[in-house]
Amino acid sequence: MSSHLTAGQRALLEAALVQRQHQLDRRLSDHHGGLSRAEHAREVLLQDGDDAPQRGNDREVDLALTDLETQELGAVSLALKRLAAAPAGAQSGEGFGLCTDCGAEIPFDRLKIEPWALRCVACESGHERAQRRAG
Repeated sequence: MSSHLTAGQRALLEAALVQRQHQLDRRLSDHHGGLSRAEHAREVLLQDGDDAPQRGNDREVDLALTDLETQELGAVSLALKRLAAAPAGAQSGEGFGLCTDCGAEIPFDRLKIEPWALRCVACESGHERAQRRAG
């Protein structure tokens, strides 16, 4: 069975993934100013001023945003690896563009919005409901 993605669609998705990877790399680098995550958090806490409680809140928000960007960067990197590992026309349970839960093809329109998507819309909805119940 051939892949549901054409070579042009795959190239478009790969370009979108590479662009997003570069954006996230730049944002994380700019955000930390060349410091490690721990060093950056310490810098936020040690800033001058009389607003120590606010700095603590700023630090928490800062770390949460960094965590989200780091998670997204990981997802983008893994999607690029899956795309590179699955030659055009190949079908595998772990392949790019296939739902990791049910194995169905993830529609191109969904992949255009979120090229690192791991699940089809139905499985992602179920996954999100399960996470809400668990959390």
